Amino acid sequence: MDSTAMIARCIQASCQDLGLPVPQEQDAKYIIGLGLEDALRYVAPSLDATGYPKLAERYRHHFFSSEEQVLLFDGVAELLARLMDEGYLLAVATGKGRDGLDRALEKTGLARRFHASRCADETHSKPHPAMLLELMDRLGTTPGRTLMVGDTTHDLQMAANAGCAAIAVAAGAHDRAQLEALGPLICLPSVSHLAPWLATHL
Repeated sequence: MDSTAMIARCIQASCQDLGLPVPQEQDAKYIIGLGLEDALRYVAPSLDATGYPKLAERYRHHFFSSEEQVLLFDGVAELLARLMDEGYLLAVATGKGRDGLDRALEKTGLARRFHASRCADETHSKPHPAMLLELMDRLGTTPGRTLMVGDTTHDLQMAANAGCAAIAVAAGAHDRAQLEALGPLICLPSVSHLAPWLATHL
């Protein structure tokens, strides 16, 4: 989903609400993919531990107020349908909490496209490999038969930690140089390039 800019704005607004230093856009984008607790500690390192629940509440407030504006990238629904029809097992490994993921899948109608999912409030946050290892165990597959598609360094590092290959998509969360430094199979310039690449390489 095309949520990078919205998430960054919500992080900035949450810090502003509590009178905290407002992170620059690039720093706010860096936390995308992490679990909420890890993300907030990164953007507000000086905050007392007792203040993080309030910051999390403000983030959720801003996010829930804006999430209806977040749409799928063009072609994503069609790509997932094609991959499922071709027999691939599809899974989600996300920094979202379970409630947030379930809400997003319901809104987009994509719940039936995924065979399994793991969220940051169910296991270790990225870049720890637990999400991928647990998904592979659930689906009965191995690192050599698993491909991670991600738009952050957290995604790519998680894949490396789990022994999986990865494709990077420079969709805005982390820049191309950061992604390429982690050695993905390829760094695609946008989500629109994903379907043709997969069609010729899977």
